Amino acid sequence: MKVDPIIGVSDVEASSAWYQAIFDCKSIHGGPDFDVLATDNGDVMLCIHKWGEHDHPTLFDPTIPVGNGLLLYIRTDKIAEIWAKVQSLDLVILKDLAVNDNSHVKEFSLRDLDGYYLTIAEHHNFGA
Repeated sequence: MKVDPIIGVSDVEASSAWYQAIFDCKSIHGGPDFDVLATDNGDVMLCIHKWGEHDHPTLFDPTIPVGNGLLLYIRTDKIAEIWAKVQSLDLVILKDLAVNDNSHVKEFSLRDLDGYYLTIAEHHNFGA
């Protein structure tokens, strides 16, 4: 079983470009209403969906604050590379790169173009 998260965004193409620039993922289903971003090995990382398109009940109202109850937690073996890209793009960083007291791995946090909260962490196995 695998979960493919879908988030509502105001501009699919701009969000797609933003995620691709930071995470080196690629678009495998581009378009103005919906896109699927995948890793180099073809695993779906994230789906982005234009607010109000296709009558999905939870993706219909862009006036509801985004991200309530959602944290996009991204585990990667390229944290140093991604951290450098984020710094070079002059993005607002909410938490600097540091070792998390709970997980004991390096991570940092920021918000995307639509305000979703992202934590990018060193790849690790849960429960290990």
